[in-house]
Amino acid sequence: MFCMFCNHSVAGDIIFYMKELILLRHGESQWNAENRFTGWADVPLSVRGRREAELAGRRLRESGFTCREASCSLLMRAVHTLNIVLAGLDCAWVPVHKDWRLNERHYGALQGRNKGAVESEAGEDAVQRWRRAYDCPPPPLPAGDERLLVQAQRYAALPAVPLLQTESLKDTHRRVRACWEEVLRPRLYGAGSMLVVAHGNSLRALLMHLRGLTPAGVEQLEVPTAQPIRLLFDDDMKLQA
Repeated sequence: MFCMFCNHSVAGDIIFYMKELILLRHGESQWNAENRFTGWADVPLSVRGRREAELAGRRLRESGFTCREASCSLLMRAVHTLNIVLAGLDCAWVPVHKDWRLNERHYGALQGRNKGAVESEAGEDAVQRWRRAYDCPPPPLPAGDERLLVQAQRYAALPAVPLLQTESLKDTHRRVRACWEEVLRPRLYGAGSMLVVAHGNSLRALLMHLRGLTPAGVEQLEVPTAQPIRLLFDDDMKLQA
């Protein structure tokens, strides 16, 4: 039997407490609202996105979620969403780990471009492959591109962050999986509950790993903005729900 409100299962007289993980995509960003590819471009939340984050915080609080650890990407739309949600939970004091490996998938030369305009140029099928296929990276940022220079300057003090020019979802899956095994999994095990705020594709990659999805399965997976996804793990860190 599983108790939805106290996060434990009961077998006879023995109570097994579950580890609770909440995954949350950031609220709508300004470029989401403008239908532009974002990737590693660092853009703020829209007004609607801030409201979505506030609502997510209220819903989590009403559900009884107690946050003891938190993690997010290095991009402001995730950082700001996390801050808003933690404030709504009255948990602004919890330890927060920021990790580049939770960043959105790098969209290469598409970053900043309007999705409709790219479809008109390259065709709907090509854009669909770049967006949804597991192993199909978009065209890379060319050397010397201003967007690449901005990226290099932003992460200059963080030598562990590679100077990416594009990524497939497979590439994103590789780095997100490493983040889970090296950082998120042990922190969740120790804390008992954790909130992770990231991005549509980095969360698709994480869910692929945690749920054992196939490449075909993850291509169909959608992660909406600011809608909490609740996962429960037993003491052996096996996914239960």
